[in-house]
Amino acid sequence: MRHIAVEGRCFVLSCNQFNRRRDFPPDYRAVFGEEPDAIVCRGGSCVVDPFGNFLAGPHMEGETILTAEIDRAQIVRGKYDLDVVGHYARPDIFQLHVDEQPKQPVTIRKVEPLVEEEPPARSGRQAAARSAD
Repeated sequence: MRHIAVEGRCFVLSCNQFNRRRDFPPDYRAVFGEEPDAIVCRGGSCVVDPFGNFLAGPHMEGETILTAEIDRAQIVRGKYDLDVVGHYARPDIFQLHVDEQPKQPVTIRKVEPLVEEEPPARSGRQAAARSAD
């Protein structure tokens, strides 16, 4: 989450689930054991600023509600050294094209075997020089 915040120069609000074995049906076989208090998914919810600093969390001890004060000016400050869609963008050489037509999820393409080319024919002079050797 910290990497995503730094890379996008944005605030990241990450809501991750925390579960114990008792939160699942009795017939669910957990690799973490059958003890009702066994942690199956440890959470890690957090709030991260555009420079990768935790403002809240990560919380891994149970269910919780995280709150944090954010300073939206940090987004602007972060754009001064890494602005991935602003002044560093290169619309003169890069473009994003979105094709919304439905497509097959898998396309199989038959690979044609390589055909070896014959070496170029030698001229009469080269052939005669070779036979004289």
